[in-house]
Amino acid sequence: MPARQDPAVSAIASALDRIHFDLTTLRLFEATAELGAVTKAAERIFLAPAAASRRIQEFEAQFGIALFQRLPHGMALTDAGRALLAHVRSMMHSVARMQDDATAFRQGNMGVVRLAACTSAVLQFLAQDIRRCQEQYPGIKIDLLEANSQGVVEAVTRGVADIGIYESTLGGIELPTQPYHEDRLVLAVPHGHALAGKKRVTLGDILPHEVIGLSEGAALSLSLGRLAAQSGQVLHMRIMVRSFHSMAAMIAEGIGIGLMPEKVAQLLAGGDRFATVTVEGEWATRRFVLCHQPAHAMSGSGMAVAAMLAASACAAPVSAKQARPRKPSRPVSQNAKPASAK
Repeated sequence: MPARQDPAVSAIASALDRIHFDLTTLRLFEATAELGAVTKAAERIFLAPAAASRRIQEFEAQFGIALFQRLPHGMALTDAGRALLAHVRSMMHSVARMQDDATAFRQGNMGVVRLAACTSAVLQFLAQDIRRCQEQYPGIKIDLLEANSQGVVEAVTRGVADIGIYESTLGGIELPTQPYHEDRLVLAVPHGHALAGKKRVTLGDILPHEVIGLSEGAALSLSLGRLAAQSGQVLHMRIMVRSFHSMAAMIAEGIGIGLMPEKVAQLLAGGDRFATVTVEGEWATRRFVLCHQPAHAMSGSGMAVAAMLAASACAAPVSAKQARPRKPSRPVSQNAKPASAK
């Protein structure tokens, strides 16, 4: 005997079988909602008014509910219509993305590139790099996903993002990689704090105090925890926040101290909200890594953006604080590995 199908599954399948519409109907529905009249919507998408009216009626019939109120001088969305409009717009956006991706694979100079990056890289480097990409490749759109370093690696590994930028202390990954920029951490402290008067601090100076940490998975918090464990000390991280903006607000109120990139501290310390102190030690210099999907899974536009980001890192000026001998940069390749954390 054939296995009996779950009644709930059968009901869903039956409902889906009744729903049949094409992109023209979705465009018509969206246009009618925006213009308030099916005749105007038909004119916009080059349909005969009678055919457009029939499509709207059939669309409503498939869902078994009125999507428009018929008024003396036009049409207005019902509550159900407004709910469906959000889904229709999402579907149309997905179709546009699909077209862009197809174009990217075909031509290489147009399309959508999905870029995931940690917050530190977004705040310090990516705005300028994305502007350069737009100037050189005006047909390429960049869809930016901001996450912590672990989230960036997961996004690229799962194929959610084409390119990722993360902090190198996470270690090597099984993806093509290339060195990106570097930054230098400083300690942000409330005015009047015991460390505010110091010119320089060490890890040993920092650990006895309450530290404002970044959320779980942030490379900065993970690295600080490892350093504390290696030194045999306890990291006091009572409060964790999701962004440097939130960290700055907590520090300004005297709740604790925090580590943040020097450029970010300069950006957030407007109005002299808190003091910054130089941090001694090699560990305070952080290196970022650019990773991307294997070459066979990348579009031409994705490879073009990855190459430009890697080139911008090589061309970036290095300050006296950051200057040190470095191995020659390698091209973006499938076999490249990130430098191991020190």
